[in-house]
Amino acid sequence: MSTTKPTFEEQLNQLEQIVNHLEQGDVPLEEALDQFQAGMKLSKHLQDTLENAEKTLTHVVDDQGNEKLFEKGNSDEE
Repeated sequence: MSTTKPTFEEQLNQLEQIVNHLEQGDVPLEEALDQFQAGMKLSKHLQDTLENAEKTLTHVVDDQGNEKLFEKGNSDEE
């Protein structure tokens, strides 16, 4: 059994499967609650991953190696 962490895409696919299963409407209540909780946990984890990626992508490194915030519409365009 592999101990590698599932990728973002694999987790997103798992969340989509949970949603599709719950949308069918023929899921017993206890199972639906378990699936809903698992989906919420996955959703939170995916959201955190996206927020961290956004924070990383909004920073750039200048020629001196200093990290600074990336801003759209630099003064070069004005």
